[in-house]
Amino acid sequence: MSTSIERKLQRPMRRRAQSVVLAVLWVAALTLAGLTIAAWFSAPAQAAPVQPAIKAPPGIGRDATPAELSAWDIDVRPDFKGLPKGQGSVADGQKVYDARCASCHGTFGESNEVFNPLVGGTTADDIKTGHVASLRANNQPVRTTFMKVDTISTIWDYIRRAMPWNAPRSLKPDEVYAVTAYLLNLAEIVPSDFVLSDKTIGDVQKLMPNRNGMTRAHGMWRVGDKPDTHNKACMQDCPEAGIVTSALPAYARDAHGDLAAQNRIIGPVRGVDTKLPPLSGTAAQNASVRKTAALATLGMASSDAPAHSAAATSSAATLADKNGCLACHGVTDKKIGPAFSEVATKYHGQPDAAEKLVAKIRAGGAGNWGSMPMPPQSQVAETDIRTMVDWILRGAH
Repeated sequence: MSTSIERKLQRPMRRRAQSVVLAVLWVAALTLAGLTIAAWFSAPAQAAPVQPAIKAPPGIGRDATPAELSAWDIDVRPDFKGLPKGQGSVADGQKVYDARCASCHGTFGESNEVFNPLVGGTTADDIKTGHVASLRANNQPVRTTFMKVDTISTIWDYIRRAMPWNAPRSLKPDEVYAVTAYLLNLAEIVPSDFVLSDKTIGDVQKLMPNRNGMTRAHGMWRVGDKPDTHNKACMQDCPEAGIVTSALPAYARDAHGDLAAQNRIIGPVRGVDTKLPPLSGTAAQNASVRKTAALATLGMASSDAPAHSAAATSSAATLADKNGCLACHGVTDKKIGPAFSEVATKYHGQPDAAEKLVAKIRAGGAGNWGSMPMPPQSQVAETDIRTMVDWILRGAH
């Protein structure tokens, strides 16, 4: 009897003891976990050594000034952020365009001799829908700027940044507004009395003929999206040499003078000296020959070209090179424009030759030496133009 009572009394005691032991174990486990977590967070801070501040060597580098940053920060986004305040009318734009742009783009933006036409190929229905129908029908002989571009900010930004090509960034914001307004009028998007400004340009965007024609729903625009093509690059069994299936007719080979002299000397790409028969050497041999020919034509010295003449080292020749004249004119050979020696021959003996040439260089134009236009060179100082004209009329020597 007493034994059974003792057993009954011992059971609750054992249970209490087990509970105490379990509680102690849980407390120990939680304490250990807390210490481990604390160690994780504190270990990097304790292990990481304090790095001394890195000091730039004296005299090397500095922070860009606000003025320097603003000189580069000129982009205009499609939401017009970055667009400066200003305005320009269609009428004012025509004056700027005729003086600075028409020589390359045509009086009405139609010229395709130097660049593709700016306007054409769009209709009133395109302005309503935002889709250029002639892009789908493929019935337009050439694609114009206003057929393709979807944002007016792109046109404004490009004109401000790169035009005119012989004096980029020389147009003031009001002039850029005016030229853009004139182009919009040529494209029959705005009326002739329209004034484009930072306040009205958003309204113009709603009228762009191809505003809905561009899509960004593809891999070119969105990282991780589906690619535009499913082709895989193949780098096996490549042909050793390409097969030429078409070539320029022999009679047209030198239609634009020596192409080698019209390419950059820096870099691996060489133009062909189209005054000579085709080269028959290896690619490396041909590249060396073309570079030598280009250097000689430009009158520049090199280790593999003959010493340049006194004409190429004169101050007038330096001015011609500095102002980009030698990109279109050779001293004795025609390029895009006539050779300086040809100009001297044409004006030989004319008492007012110097004044005529100065005026032509200032105003630009086309028709005297073919249809290829020469843009106006109003950015060149008057004294520099006269120095170069005097040099040209003396035969560029």
